[in-house]
Amino acid sequence: MTVVHPALILTAHGSVDPRSSATTHAVADLIRRQRPGLDVQVAFCEKSTPNLGDVLARLRGPAVVTPLLLASAYHARVDIPAIVAESGADALQADTLGEDPRLVDVLRQRVAEADPDHTEAGLLVVAVGSSHAAANARTASLADALSDRWARVAVAYATGPQPSVADGIEQLRAAGARRIVVAPWFIAPGRITDRVAAHVAATGAVMAEPLGAHLLVASTVLDRFDQAVAARQAA
Repeated sequence: MTVVHPALILTAHGSVDPRSSATTHAVADLIRRQRPGLDVQVAFCEKSTPNLGDVLARLRGPAVVTPLLLASAYHARVDIPAIVAESGADALQADTLGEDPRLVDVLRQRVAEADPDHTEAGLLVVAVGSSHAAANARTASLADALSDRWARVAVAYATGPQPSVADGIEQLRAAGARRIVVAPWFIAPGRITDRVAAHVAATGAVMAEPLGAHLLVASTVLDRFDQAVAARQAA
């Protein structure tokens, strides 16, 4: 009997900023390099094309919708499941990337590129923020994950919950940080990271690049895909 291997549908939020979709396609290319022969397709929830619903409608076999999303927030919990259910496709959804240690390593690399000398620096991790309290709590755990290298670490949110970016910078300065390095907990640059960068520049702090198309990002995506496939086979 012929075994049909599921396709990996790499699904991102979508943005009017072309840098966002370019990053998603670059991550897809890295996945293809790591797993030759795997059918890797790109889709978006909104604002960018192709739309996830359209990609699912064209499927000719099973697939795993694998979110290129850090937090298990609205898009992962509501939008993607609804689109998958409406499509009627033979597809299941993998977990989000979360605070995977490999991604934390990428964040460390981005900070080191922006500020090679960590002496006396405070680190502010900035995430998008969510109305889902559990997602924010998981993001806040990054402070502990990064405390091995920075004595002063705080987490702030670019949208939604508190503390804000301004609050986070003030918190670190009050704790004695002479310099501030801001690390965006984002996969790709976009309008939100641009707004954060403008604010950071006005305060004299330094801002690192988003995680971007990194091999460790691609390997984390593949891990989530493999977990979903294994769970399906075990069911």
